[in-house]
Amino acid sequence: MPHIELPEGVPGIGSGFMFRPETAKPMRELAEVLLRGDNTLSRGERELIAAYVSNLNDCMFCQASHSSFAALQLAGGMSVVEQVKRDPASAPISDKLRALLAIAASVQQSGKLVTPEDVEAARAEGATDVEIHDTVLIAAAFSMFNRYVDGLATFTPTDPELYDEMAVEIVENGYVRR
Repeated sequence: MPHIELPEGVPGIGSGFMFRPETAKPMRELAEVLLRGDNTLSRGERELIAAYVSNLNDCMFCQASHSSFAALQLAGGMSVVEQVKRDPASAPISDKLRALLAIAASVQQSGKLVTPEDVEAARAEGATDVEIHDTVLIAAAFSMFNRYVDGLATFTPTDPELYDEMAVEIVENGYVRR
């Protein structure tokens, strides 16, 4: 049961967005730039970072939705996503992505936990400054999005098919509503 009167039956962040469209617009735009804009990290890799951070934050709606979004855009699909959420150190991903996920995990706890050694490890695996920047911002933004969703106690569906349907919509049309 949501803590405030949100649109009934609208899952997760969508209900908060409908409640306050003026705050939804910049939040959607940020997600669009971070997760779908031009970048050397694939859309699937960036969605995976969002899913991983959401999983660390125990935000069921965000981790389920962004896991589906990532799975649809990554070779290996949901199997890879689940392996990353369980243990990125042994997941079948690039060493660069593994190093970036370590940075994301630090940001999820506190930005001050990111060390020069973490950044150097990512650079040693080929990460660019833009990739490091965007990883930090994805982790920070998703910590905010997760707290927004859970802080309002939004509706969280349990049917995985709903998340798969949302994934098709997001992958095809993006986060910004035109």
